[in-house]
Amino acid sequence: MNGAECDDALFMRRCLELARRGAGSVSPNPMVGSVIVCDREIIGEGYHERFGGPHAEVNAIASVADPSLLRRSTLYVNLEPCAHFGKTPPCSDLIVEKGLARVVAGCRDPNVKVAGKGVQKLRDAAILVAEGVLEAECMRLNEAFITSHTAGRPFVALKLAETLDGKIATSLGASRWITGEESRCEVHRLRSVYDAVMTGEATVRVDDAELTVRQCGGRNPLRVVLDRMLSLPLESRIFSPEAPVLVFASSSWESSPKAEQLRAKGVEVQFVHEHVGRLDLRQVLQELHRRQVISLLVEGGSRLAASFIQEGLVDKLYMFIAPKLFGGDALSSFAPLGISLPLQAVTLSFEPPVFFGSDLLLEAYVTR
Repeated sequence: MNGAECDDALFMRRCLELARRGAGSVSPNPMVGSVIVCDREIIGEGYHERFGGPHAEVNAIASVADPSLLRRSTLYVNLEPCAHFGKTPPCSDLIVEKGLARVVAGCRDPNVKVAGKGVQKLRDAAILVAEGVLEAECMRLNEAFITSHTAGRPFVALKLAETLDGKIATSLGASRWITGEESRCEVHRLRSVYDAVMTGEATVRVDDAELTVRQCGGRNPLRVVLDRMLSLPLESRIFSPEAPVLVFASSSWESSPKAEQLRAKGVEVQFVHEHVGRLDLRQVLQELHRRQVISLLVEGGSRLAASFIQEGLVDKLYMFIAPKLFGGDALSSFAPLGISLPLQAVTLSFEPPVFFGSDLLLEAYVTR
């Protein structure tokens, strides 16, 4: 790697650092950071701070104290500048107007309204453009945005907590407190950066889960509950007003008075088809996609986890492993009592493991 390439990678890493500041605030838009460099010195920075607000390039250009330097500067951005009118004007038009000499983009924008059009507009204006700098890292940062635009569904992450002997709940079905305080704080942080968090009726019933963000700062996600027969008690904590709730139920229960009772509490109810005695997960994800949910964290039990894996709908796995043993009568991952659900083979690509207190977090991507 020559000196210029080293510089490009260095400044692109700064773009990624800035972009991450928008986590949990910009969805369904991507996380984007931008840096402006003149004579190898940063003269401007910015990032996309909130949905509907100015884009990273706009904020970076606005931060430059001496605009006359722009005509001999390079603008770095981790995602291709937009080329269409949305809630804000096209960034590529502003870059052309300001006369920047060069633009370095980490990766292409998969949105069909952009998808190379931003880069082409810059090149048509005789601006030098380099692409693909730290491309893998740039795509990883916006994996949810890219999945939404390429797969037509949310990016799905599955979170599990296990003991050393592979158990996810005691013999009585309780799954609380498998992991320690530090791990639980990390789970709350994850909730704050995902658009929605999903669980099943059984987990709510046993743990009386709330699925809100309480142990760290950040927004509450949309809480999604799969309750096929609308059987959960109205007083369940998941129906609290702290955050929005969306319940999916079987279309065969559409005439149930429970639906109106839930709506009276401010809970949305959506009916979908069943498939082999389970809610159609693909239809569930289609509905979430329609609602512009681009990332989903699944925190259900073994049956829900197995269903997502069997359908080939898991993109990422967070597995917290606690230094505990529950013994032979406890419930194992993907093997709930009385349920036979064959699993397809899944190949994982693991990230470096991380410890939270005494618990080990294995973070992995499903490779397809």
